[in-house]
Amino acid sequence: MPLNKACLQQFFETTPHVPVQRLESALLQKKGITLLVRREDLLHPEVSGNKWRKLKYNLLAAAEQNTDTLLTFGGAFSNHIAAVAAAGKLFGFKTIGLIRGEAHFPLNPTLQKAVENGMKLHYLDRETFRRKNDPDFQEKLRQQFGNVYLIPEGGTNKLALQGCAEIISETEESFDVLCCSAGTGGTAAGLLIGLNGTKELLVFSALKGDFLQAEINQLTTNYNGKIYANWQLQTDYHFGGYAKTKPELFSFMQDFEQQFGILLEPVYTGKMFFGLFDLIRQDSFKPGTTIMAIHTGGLQGRAGFSGHFPTVSSPKAIS
Repeated sequence: MPLNKACLQQFFETTPHVPVQRLESALLQKKGITLLVRREDLLHPEVSGNKWRKLKYNLLAAAEQNTDTLLTFGGAFSNHIAAVAAAGKLFGFKTIGLIRGEAHFPLNPTLQKAVENGMKLHYLDRETFRRKNDPDFQEKLRQQFGNVYLIPEGGTNKLALQGCAEIISETEESFDVLCCSAGTGGTAAGLLIGLNGTKELLVFSALKGDFLQAEINQLTTNYNGKIYANWQLQTDYHFGGYAKTKPELFSFMQDFEQQFGILLEPVYTGKMFFGLFDLIRQDSFKPGTTIMAIHTGGLQGRAGFSGHFPTVSSPKAIS
């Protein structure tokens, strides 16, 4: 399938309307909190949420450079890997995914779908994968795979930050605190650039440790020379690390979905909302605060965890 530049341009020319949903619950009413959810997950069925934002200018740049192959990196449950594969199928790019760790068969749903969308998978041991940003290593990849457009893990680069920053300019609703989940920190950095020092950003890390603090600051510094002070990194809700879970997370997700009608996934958005409601219970926000939580999509990740959701006869209200 040849690269369809016209279709690509049209796809990203006008951002689809992103609805904002207000959540209502006894807890929110009791605490005096207004909670809005920006439904970025509804941008596209497969290239959704922050992946739509991050890939927008990268795909346009690849097309402008007449590059027909996208090469990128990710873990076995990566929303980014899934989105790049889907975008490749949509617009006629060949796609190559370099996956952290050893191959396991049968493939999990994320990688199986990527293969069905035409992505060629190659596996890197963890030590080699850590060299993914090394210029010498990237040059070897170009020698191996040819004229590829290289997209970093998670899609995070300057073009991705540009796309994520546009969320702020497109948001019409007023808010006091903005919330997002984080893996590589690209979405958070883009939001900080869009906010430009106004409002507060609360970033929920899906990974163990606080290294994202330095990485997000580095991303904004590389973009415009600024380090922003209007944000906090929450590191207490990773549930053991990337793609790690616990029964209470799935229980919360089921109650949340049945109460509010919004699907979550356990790698990013489930952890963010779990943490956000925990902070609300702890009176971390003043009464009268309006919080805007960004649903970054990634619902394809649910398939790999479907057997972990508990079955209950009736949902309980989140309180």
